[in-house]
Amino acid sequence: TAIGFLMEYEQMSFPESIQEIADHVGMIVPVTQSFSTTPATQSLYDLLDKVSQYYVQQLQVHPQREKFVHYLAKRGLSAKTIEHFNIGMAPDGWDNVLKIFGTTDSARKQLNEAGLLSSNDKGRTYDRFRNRIMFPIRDRRGRVIGFGGRVLDDSTPKYLNSPETPVFHKGRELYGLFQARKANRKLERVVIVEGYMDVIALAEYGVTNAVATL
Repeated sequence: TAIGFLMEYEQMSFPESIQEIADHVGMIVPVTQSFSTTPATQSLYDLLDKVSQYYVQQLQVHPQREKFVHYLAKRGLSAKTIEHFNIGMAPDGWDNVLKIFGTTDSARKQLNEAGLLSSNDKGRTYDRFRNRIMFPIRDRRGRVIGFGGRVLDDSTPKYLNSPETPVFHKGRELYGLFQARKANRKLERVVIVEGYMDVIALAEYGVTNAVATL
C-alpha cells in the first residue's frame, strides 16, 4: 500500500505516513496529539540539509582541504564511504556559514535555532563549527537534524555536537541508524559503538549495523 511504501522507503512511522499522504492530497487528519511537521520545523530541516551540502562541497574544493582528506585517508576511508555518510569539512574562520546562510535577521535567527551559531559574553555571534571534519547526524527518515565535528589538532573539545534544538534531541537519536536501516532490510540487531568514526570505519569493512549514541 501507499502507507507501507512510505514506511519502508522513507523510514516513516505509521502516523507519519498517513500525515504525509494526507498532506499530499490536501486532507486534514483528525488527531488528538499533533505529530505533523510544522512549517517552521520543516524549514530547519531544509537549512540543515543545505549546510550539510555546503560542508561536503568544502571537502571537495576548499584550498585547505588536503589535511582533512589526508586524515580521512589515514583512517582508511574510501571515497564511497565518505560519500555514503556525507562527511564534509567546516573551514577555519569565524563566519563562513554565517556569511553564506545568515544574510537576513530571520536567517540568522534560524541558524541559531538550528544550533549552527554560538555567542560569546560580548554578544558576538559566530559559527559553532570551525576547522573540523563534519559528520551530519540524520534521523531515521534520513533528514539532517544536527552535526558532529572533529578537530584535527589538539584543540578542545575534540568532538563537538550540535546542541539540543527543535529537531535534534540527543537522547532520542542514534548516529548511523538511518544508514543501518537502509543497508539491512530487516535490522534485527545493532552493534553500539563509541563514536562517529567507529560507525563509519565498521561500515568501510562491511559491518553495516553499527550505531553510536549521542
